Amino acid sequence: MSVSVDPTSVEPSEQHPTEALRPHAEAAFAGELAALAAQDDRPRPARWKLSPWAVATYLLGGALPDGTVITPKYVGPRRIVEVAVSTLATDRALLLLGVPGTAKTWVSEHLAAAVSGDSTLLVQGTAGTPEEAIRYGWNYARLLAHGPSRDALVPSPVMRAMAEGMTARVEELTRVPADVQDTLITILSEKTLPIPELGQEVQAVRGFNLIATANDRDRGVNELSSALRRRFNTVVLPLPASVEAEVDIVARRVDQIGRSLDLPAGPDGIDEIRRVVTVFRELRDGITADGRTKVKSPSGTLSTAEAISVVTNGLALAAHFGDGVLRPADVAAGILGAVVRDPAADRVVWREYLEAVVRERDGWTDFYRACREVSA
Repeated sequence: MSVSVDPTSVEPSEQHPTEALRPHAEAAFAGELAALAAQDDRPRPARWKLSPWAVATYLLGGALPDGTVITPKYVGPRRIVEVAVSTLATDRALLLLGVPGTAKTWVSEHLAAAVSGDSTLLVQGTAGTPEEAIRYGWNYARLLAHGPSRDALVPSPVMRAMAEGMTARVEELTRVPADVQDTLITILSEKTLPIPELGQEVQAVRGFNLIATANDRDRGVNELSSALRRRFNTVVLPLPASVEAEVDIVARRVDQIGRSLDLPAGPDGIDEIRRVVTVFRELRDGITADGRTKVKSPSGTLSTAEAISVVTNGLALAAHFGDGVLRPADVAAGILGAVVRDPAADRVVWREYLEAVVRERDGWTDFYRACREVSA
């Protein structure tokens, strides 16, 4: 007799990890982390799973003495990663700053996974993030029944990280209201979290640190106070320096996402990936790659992350509704959606770019026709 199980009744710990649509970094790359830990004979800060050298190797990639290949998680200047990792080994918190799509969240997650083995102590910043998300809350049933007590207290991810000597993460810190942001000041400077209702405090144990991410391009940004900004070491994550570097990033991530979604493997689509990246970079920079033609930039950011999304969607179209080969028609609609955010102004920018640049470019005829068709 078969028995059906309501998936909503399954506790998270009972779910098979391979069924997760998007596993946490420490699960997705468990093999690499274990290999690094086994061969890592360098000094480790208190409660770190790996040495700073091994953490940097995990992010940047490399080959271990036994031949194990560590895949790069971040493609960019090595010094940026080294500064970020060394900051976490001090008593200073780390602020990853950059325009949207520069892998701030990705780097934050992988840093926490490599340092603490747990990237889930996360506060997601929004305009509605309350103070309790950073400090603590209360189980109101217990609070009403027995009054304030440690049993009634609900610790935040930051409080848990302090008590256990782990790495906490705060995403989109500049989206959090200014008064809530400033609850971090005492935590980062005094390494304590007062609980005045109980006349107690939580003191951070060795190994605790915090990674925050922020950008100043999106709407709804709240500037960090000077007092809070002084508590961070700021590392700016740049956009990819070259077309080839960005193509490499997009190709790697699209391959990872495609395998996780069980998309049928098709022929190498590197030519279309390079085309998408070229379009995004030219519109982003306001000038063509050869430096000869100035173009208008649309209102959107046209980030590397958006390029990854466009190509992934194109691969799905090619796999399920085409012959499996990534073609211009598969990416045209995604590019249009990424570029035209303001229907009035951005559509003019896109049409001018199509006619002045794409139409005249050798080997881009099929792409021009596909874009004209979806733009009509």
